[in-house]
Amino acid sequence: MQLSLDHLACRRAGRLVFTGLTVSLGAGEALLVTGRNGAGKSTLLAAIAGLLRPAEGRITLAGTGERSRPECVHHLGHRDGLKPSLTAAENLAFAAAVLGSAGIAPGQALAKLGIGAAAGLPVGYLSAGQRRRVMLGRLLVARRPVWLLDEPTTALDREGRAVLFDLLDAHLAEGGLLVAATHAPLPIPGARELSLSPPPPAPPSPDDLP
Repeated sequence: MQLSLDHLACRRAGRLVFTGLTVSLGAGEALLVTGRNGAGKSTLLAAIAGLLRPAEGRITLAGTGERSRPECVHHLGHRDGLKPSLTAAENLAFAAAVLGSAGIAPGQALAKLGIGAAAGLPVGYLSAGQRRRVMLGRLLVARRPVWLLDEPTTALDREGRAVLFDLLDAHLAEGGLLVAATHAPLPIPGARELSLSPPPPAPPSPDDLP
């Protein structure tokens, strides 16, 4: 399996956020995407997930058989997308039904994430860190080879971060791919780093000159 970005450029709200991006990632490899706010980290993840069409270039995911790129991707962004009136287990059961690619049961996922006791509680009653762990449970109840994580350590305490790092290590050891947009360091041995910065502003056209 190989994820390739070839001379990729993306726009958000009409603004070019990055251009000329070329990188390739193989099975078991991790790419940490860094850069200041507005540099395009979240935009890049959305483009790889198929949620945003690039302005230029191409994204390919080879070695996945009949599955399309979106069917192979877990994209966890800033918003957790959880339904507050449903329990933690019900939220994960819903995710498993929608995403397919069967993984472990919701109760097992929550126990693995250290919040098994919260399985029967409505998500609206959980703390931000607990909600984040429920969100991470989607990675376990639906098995997909490419993980796209946007600021994955947000709201997690030390114990939660340790659980997350164990999940990432196991995913990579099984041949999965990881692209993580992050401001916080992620202790992933051998991870490559891609630092994004916005392109320089275009020179003014003759019509703009006084």
